[in-house]
Amino acid sequence: MRIAAKSAGPGDADEESGRAKRADFTDVRANNLGFVLRQVRAEVRCSRADLAAKTGLNKATVSSLVAELIERRVLRESGSVIGNIGRPAVLLSVDTGYYASLGVEVNVDYMTLVAVDLAGNRLLSWRRAHDGANSTPGKSVSALAGLAKRAVDRMDSEGRQILGLAVAVPGMIDNDGVVQRAPMLGWSEFDLTGRLRQAMRDPKYAVTADNDANLGAVAEQRFGSWAGVSNMIYLTGEIGLGAGLIIDGELRRGATGFAGEIGNLLIEVDGRVGRVEDFAGVRAVLNELSESDEIAGTEVEAEVEDIVTRARAGEPRVLEALDRIGRSLGAGIALAVDLLNPEAVVLGGHYQALSPWIAPAAETELAARTHASGAGGAEIVVSALGHEAPALGAATGILNDIDAGLMPTPIGRLGPLFRNCYPARFRR
Repeated sequence: MRIAAKSAGPGDADEESGRAKRADFTDVRANNLGFVLRQVRAEVRCSRADLAAKTGLNKATVSSLVAELIERRVLRESGSVIGNIGRPAVLLSVDTGYYASLGVEVNVDYMTLVAVDLAGNRLLSWRRAHDGANSTPGKSVSALAGLAKRAVDRMDSEGRQILGLAVAVPGMIDNDGVVQRAPMLGWSEFDLTGRLRQAMRDPKYAVTADNDANLGAVAEQRFGSWAGVSNMIYLTGEIGLGAGLIIDGELRRGATGFAGEIGNLLIEVDGRVGRVEDFAGVRAVLNELSESDEIAGTEVEAEVEDIVTRARAGEPRVLEALDRIGRSLGAGIALAVDLLNPEAVVLGGHYQALSPWIAPAAETELAARTHASGAGGAEIVVSALGHEAPALGAATGILNDIDAGLMPTPIGRLGPLFRNCYPARFRR
C-alpha cells in the first residue's frame, strides 16, 4: 500500500522568507518519529538495521526512536529473522491492537461510521438510514452522537484507546468546525463540533469536522485505486456536488476551508447555461428520471438503484438523460482540469452506480473541452470505496497526522495529562 502522507526526510526544516528556519529539537524528533513510522508502514515488517539503512539515520537514533514508538504503542516487535551473519534480527511492525480512529459521515439520506486501527484496517463499518434533509440540526447531532457512542463503547470493550472522532459533512466548514452552510441538510452557522462534544459529554479525545469531499479525497489518496497520487480531484456524487483537491500530494482546503465548490461553476451544454450541480448532480438525475413525485431523504439510494435497473434494460429516455448528464459533468470537470491539471478525477458516491452510462460521456466531453491535448493527462476513474469514502477519510486524516509525527501517548503510561494529547483539529 502506498502512503498518502508526504514522505519528508529526517530533520526537514521549514522555510521562511526564502531562508531555512532552524527547527527545534522537538520538531526534529517528531519529524523523525513520523519518518520511521512511515518506513515501517511501507515495508510492513522490518528490523532496526533495515530502518537505519533506509532512512539514513544512525543506529543509535533509530533505536531511540523505535523505543519511543513502542512505548507509545505505535510500533511493536513482531518476530525475528536470521540475519546475514546468523544473528536473529527483531522485526518491527505497526501496532494494530491498541488504538482506534473514528470517522462518521452525515448526509441527506444516511450516516456512515468507520473505525480503523493504526494500519488502516477497518474495525467497524456501519451504515444507517438518516433523513438528514428533514431533521433539525439538533436531531442530527443526537443521532450522530448515539452512533459514535456505540462505536466508542465497542472499542472500549476491546481495550482500544480512541485517537479522535472526525465528521464529514456535505457543506462549507471553517477551520474551527463551524458549518457555515450545508444547504442539503438545512444547516447554517452551526457549531457542529461544539454541539457534538456537548452531546458526547466532552470526551477526552479530539472531535473535528470537515467537508465530505475533502475527506473522500483523503481516503482515495490512501486506499483507493489511485493511492499515493500527487494530483487528484475527488467528486462526491451525493445529492450535492463538491470536490476534494489533492495538489502536490497534499489536501488543499483553501484559506478558510471552502475550496472545491465545483458544483457552483457555470457551464454551457446544449445551449443551456447553468451550474454544474444543477445539470449533473445526483439531484438532477432524480428530478429528471425518478418515477416518484416526492422522494424522501432515505429513499435516494433506492431511487438511484431503480434508475440503474432501467438503464440496464435499455430504456431510451433514461439512456438519453444519463448521456446528457454525463456530458454536463464532463464540462464541469474540464474547467477543473484546465485550472488544476490533475492526474485523476475520481467519481464517488452515487456516481459509482451510474458510472457505466455517465463516465463515457464525461470522458468524451472532457477530451473535447480541455485546452491541453489528451485532457492534460487526466483520467476519469470510478471510486472503489463507494459511499464509505468520506467516513473512511475522516478516520484516515487522524492517521495521516500520526504519520507526520503527531504521536499519541497511551493512557496510563505518562499520566492523565496525555489523554488529550491529540491536536484539536486536522493539520491545515
